[in-house]
Amino acid sequence: MGETRQVTVTGADEGERLDRFLARALAPLSRTQAKRLIEAGQVHCRGVAATDPSAKMRRGLDFTVILPEPVPDKLVPQPAALIIPYEDEHLLVVDKPAGLVVHPAPGNPDHTLANALIAHCGDALAGIGGVKRPGIVHRLDKDTSGLMVVAKTELAHRALTADFAARRIERAYWAMVWGVPPAGGEIEGAIGRNPRDRKKMAMVERGGKHAITRYRRLAAFGTEAALLECRLATGRTHQIRVHLAAIGFPLIGDPTYGSKPARRVFHRQALHAYLLGFRHPASGAALSFVSQMPEDMNDLAGRLRRES
Repeated sequence: MGETRQVTVTGADEGERLDRFLARALAPLSRTQAKRLIEAGQVHCRGVAATDPSAKMRRGLDFTVILPEPVPDKLVPQPAALIIPYEDEHLLVVDKPAGLVVHPAPGNPDHTLANALIAHCGDALAGIGGVKRPGIVHRLDKDTSGLMVVAKTELAHRALTADFAARRIERAYWAMVWGVPPAGGEIEGAIGRNPRDRKKMAMVERGGKHAITRYRRLAAFGTEAALLECRLATGRTHQIRVHLAAIGFPLIGDPTYGSKPARRVFHRQALHAYLLGFRHPASGAALSFVSQMPEDMNDLAGRLRRES
């Protein structure tokens, strides 16, 4: 938890947007940073989360703002045992274990994948993708395991970022869920901040970002659980987790979106990014990588199979 600040709207502030007001009242906080705090549920007015950055200010309103803990301006190299299926002078592919945070954030200031990458690559990643996200093109949640591509040059970073934005990257996940969904299907629904809990995402009718997840059932464990392959047509925060929970098949072990906490038999959300394919940004060659199912998910599948 970072510093808590109190600010009050005066007559001179009336009619101003909330994010602009906070940026000015809490300088050197930027408007973008203020907006992120609002969207993350870190701004409250009279005990209720303020969720609209564009809300107009009225004299006398009091706001409580939770500022994140400061993080170092420069990442400290912290060696870690990384699994790297591929590496050249332009990029590397890493098989991220569950439990490893991708880049520093409040609550996880160090010992992240970014720290390990700095230790592995040295100055080669300096300035690529931002100080706190050196070479990071996309991310996986802390407790999601699997394949990621990391850029080592500005050319690679720009090209891969463009390919992700244009949906030219092939990605597939193994997901183990409670319940047995139909053999295959498509989940379409905008994803945004949960209006009742700003720390969570949800399928929303207004203000979200368009999202599509396609899945097919690979195996069923009786009527209790199933193994799915999921493919992303878009890349939104917590997309697979939110979409599957929304149709009644939450990920096993998901502490945030799982609907059966009393039956949690797994220590994390059972989600693994097993397939990653893309064009090499320098050579144009088609590259494809497959990661084996991690041991903990294999063990879970065996247990469910025995119990079904």
